[in-house]
Amino acid sequence: MSVRELTSAPSLATLYPKALLRRGRGSTLPETELVRPSVTVSPAHVAAYAEVCGFRYSDVLPATYPHMLVFGLQMALMTEPGFPFPLLGLVHVANSITSRRPLSLGETFSTRVRAENLRPHEKGRQFDMVSELWAGTELVWSEVSTYLRRSGSSGSSRPRASLVPPTPTALWTVPGDIGRRYAEVSGDRNPIHLHPLTARLFGFTRAIAHGMWTKAHALAAFEGRLPDAYTVDVRFKQPVLLPARAAFTAWPTDEGWAFELWQARKPKPHLDGVISAL
Repeated sequence: MSVRELTSAPSLATLYPKALLRRGRGSTLPETELVRPSVTVSPAHVAAYAEVCGFRYSDVLPATYPHMLVFGLQMALMTEPGFPFPLLGLVHVANSITSRRPLSLGETFSTRVRAENLRPHEKGRQFDMVSELWAGTELVWSEVSTYLRRSGSSGSSRPRASLVPPTPTALWTVPGDIGRRYAEVSGDRNPIHLHPLTARLFGFTRAIAHGMWTKAHALAAFEGRLPDAYTVDVRFKQPVLLPARAAFTAWPTDEGWAFELWQARKPKPHLDGVISAL
């Protein structure tokens, strides 16, 4: 695998128009790892992120915050000429983050991003975007984002189980502008999150919340109860159509915590997740 070093963050304002135009090319993932050797954190940006996602502001970064530091590299890699799939239309189906120790505002990191593990899925093909934060020679944080590229029918018609939502421990009122607010902080201005009109171009009746916002907002519910080192795994299911009322449920496990998010009025799950101590 070749390594390409970037001295500055990719311009998301340039990459999104590029993503709108490209259709994907090739049949294999690029053998390239993008690297930024020196990345520092803006306290003002962390504060804005904490406000949008529901975290308390402190000098310790939320475990989901480093996604902000690697998202531009992910975008840059997925808009390369040889990337096999168009960025718009990919479905974020799962996300796993491992925080190996608390990360502080004053640290300098290097970031690394690569794509790997292209494999079949019953509804098409899926692959992983692997991102890492290093402090010197220490791997301190990593993320695996799994994306699905749909292609035709799944070839199966398994009946859906009858779901009964659990009794919620909290009810979320998700405002209609949360997609635009999170986009301002994250730079993720995918049209499906911004406005009902642009979301309809991609088959949604209304704008939908970012999956990484729902994960972050769920993780914020556990502040003060998390170990110093842990993994938080999430599977994204039905999108959160904005505005929304959602039912959040959490319960302790032997390893840590489990949680789910459902539509408040219907037995349709938005996500489920687990938090496991390392």
